[in-house]
Amino acid sequence: MDAAGKEEISVEDEAVDKNVFRDCTKIAFYRRQKQQLIKKSTYQAVLDSITTGQDSTRFQIVHEATKIPLMAEIYGIERNIFRLKINEEMPLKPRYEVPDVLTSKPSTVRLISCSGDSGNVVLADEKGDLKCHITAKPFKVDLVSEEEVVMSINSLGQLYFEHLQVPQKQRATKENESASVDTAKENEDDLGLWEEKFGNFVDVKANGPASIGLDFSLHGFEHLYGIPQHAESHQLKNTSDGDAYRLYNLDVYGYKIHDKMGIYGSIPYLLAHKLGKTVGIFWLNASETLVEINTEPAVEYTLTQVGPAAAKQKVRCRTDVHWMSESGIIDVFLLAGPTPSDVFRQYSQLTGTQAMPPLFSLGYHQCRWNYEDEQDVKAVDAGFDEHDIPYDVMWLDIEHTEGKRYFTWDKKRFPNPKRMQELLRSKKRKLVVISDPHIKTDPDYSVYAKAKEQGFFVKTREGADFEGICWPGLSSYLDFTNPKVREWYAGLFAFSAYQGSTDVLFIWNDMNEPSVFRGPEQTMQKNAVHHGNWEHRELHNIYGFYQQMATAEGLIQRSKGKERPFVLTRSFFAGSQKYGAVWTGDNTADWSYLRISIPMLLTLSITGISFCGADVGGFIGNPEAELLVRWYQAGAYQPFFRGHATMNTKRREPWLFGEEHTQLIREAIRERYTLLPYWYSLFYHAHVASQPVMRPLWVEFPDDLQTFGVEDEYMLGSALLVHPVTEPKATEVDVFLPGSDEVWYDSKTFAHWEGGRTVKIPVALDTHWEPVGA
Repeated sequence: MDAAGKEEISVEDEAVDKNVFRDCTKIAFYRRQKQQLIKKSTYQAVLDSITTGQDSTRFQIVHEATKIPLMAEIYGIERNIFRLKINEEMPLKPRYEVPDVLTSKPSTVRLISCSGDSGNVVLADEKGDLKCHITAKPFKVDLVSEEEVVMSINSLGQLYFEHLQVPQKQRATKENESASVDTAKENEDDLGLWEEKFGNFVDVKANGPASIGLDFSLHGFEHLYGIPQHAESHQLKNTSDGDAYRLYNLDVYGYKIHDKMGIYGSIPYLLAHKLGKTVGIFWLNASETLVEINTEPAVEYTLTQVGPAAAKQKVRCRTDVHWMSESGIIDVFLLAGPTPSDVFRQYSQLTGTQAMPPLFSLGYHQCRWNYEDEQDVKAVDAGFDEHDIPYDVMWLDIEHTEGKRYFTWDKKRFPNPKRMQELLRSKKRKLVVISDPHIKTDPDYSVYAKAKEQGFFVKTREGADFEGICWPGLSSYLDFTNPKVREWYAGLFAFSAYQGSTDVLFIWNDMNEPSVFRGPEQTMQKNAVHHGNWEHRELHNIYGFYQQMATAEGLIQRSKGKERPFVLTRSFFAGSQKYGAVWTGDNTADWSYLRISIPMLLTLSITGISFCGADVGGFIGNPEAELLVRWYQAGAYQPFFRGHATMNTKRREPWLFGEEHTQLIREAIRERYTLLPYWYSLFYHAHVASQPVMRPLWVEFPDDLQTFGVEDEYMLGSALLVHPVTEPKATEVDVFLPGSDEVWYDSKTFAHWEGGRTVKIPVALDTHWEPVGA
């Protein structure tokens, strides 16, 4: 739901206002890092400072100009993983390290210093086939697998670390200030060191600049994937100055297609794939993060002629990835593969596997902002039966509550919510209702009053409860980073606490970026204060993760651990797969949004979140009948399958577009149910073996170069290839059939083709093509 934006924005206005959201050039830490890197100052490792403990190898890194030391730690982790942490050796106060994402303390393997000289050290795991070469001057780390350098760290010298400083008012007189802070006031303002301005907002930074950055060179790789969430291609694109991929969770209504701006969720994790090798980089940081990518293609050139023949040398392709975060520490996991399946297992070993969903949640979900009242719900439910269309879940948006007070019911519209749920239960159906993180500031509202009394809201820097505008009007925001708040919130789902709820009611967390109307970029000020006195800037991208965690725990407690929860969240972070499902937010009823849903979902799938989907029909606007049919046909073969629409669109229940279109939608939904055993099996494999449900072709065919850039078709598991029709008035589609030793069968006609080629398939509106591989 979820048209966000300021209240004044009409939900008809689909354009993303670039004055509301920042691009890279308006982000101060990006400008500072780019400016500093021009100067080419370097770090060197102090190798005689190396100490080896039970878990890690530690050594100093010193900046050649400032001489201020950093402390680096390298860990070997079971299953071909290295971890590199870099922090200030003696920070003024602790820097934020992301908690709760890793499933447990990683099981380390002892690293052995196996060779080296005064200028370098080589660390190896016990097997010795994975090595870490540390070069002292300039500081560089090479990850070597089977004697091949797979990845280099800081080979471009982009390590960047801003040390915490005492606040301005406590700093010494100008004569004693270091050159780094002795700058003209206007230059200081431009760099956003202590204050950063955007529009009418001023971000006051208590500790001044604290950003970090590091580069990674991937040797021989030119195909990279990951770092959701962006409305972009599956294969990551080269960036240019001012055009980095942004990871900053934002409520963007009708987000722009093919744009690298941050939208609802962030997973700072990417994979690189080439023939014979797959690796991953997981950058564990929850502050605003920017990622630049540059691929240098392979070149072949002739050296100066020597002797009778010219010698030719081929230079391998290389992709450089530059990570920049506003605060925190450098904490990065290098996943050495070597296969796609290995990398999936390595990542899930760190962050957890996809939660096993309850069976009903794999069926079709019917939603609208908003079904008006109990009679409306009853009529829509009856409509599915009357038109013989299967569905499993009815959804209610914010209007079901009493004045947008979550955990309540509008007494006029929903006077008997238990009776409504019993009706659904009688047909083995469920209900999902919304619960957002903003709480209406009303002392007569028990949820607000109890949270206020216990100090459970996010604070301002002055210590008052943070207040912002959202759907209920003036609201305070629960501080889900506090374990006590999560425990209390989980308790709100108990039947005794949530009056009118039953065991067929499940939950939808929305607006949890968090969305704050009239806030900077429609979210929370970065200097708001959370549990532990951490600023919001440190943990912005993990806020929604914590709400989903608390909600899932509440549903588990409600059933005393006997039933699996179902929780859909709009905002997410690495590890959110442990708690439920994710969707792609406020999409638009347009063919381009249908097309982009495929690469968006593929990217989520390979970064751990198998239970993902896009709103069928588009949330914003009114789809024409053909587009709606095509979207149902596509959505039936995507993991989370929900129809949804905003409040001022025309009603679009499946039977409202004429009998011909009703029949086509009915067939698509029925096909979903025909395959439910297969879906359930795929989710079981995702849960226990970390394999994505929805897979890009390169995952199943890692040695077929032609698959590496395909994003208009995909595999469901290893058996089913799906190619949705995403163009209007299509009469044929070009379908690439991978695998030269495969035979592919049309699941409807049983026509068959040999793999390793593209075939033209005639299509009509009743055709959506899913061949099955032999």
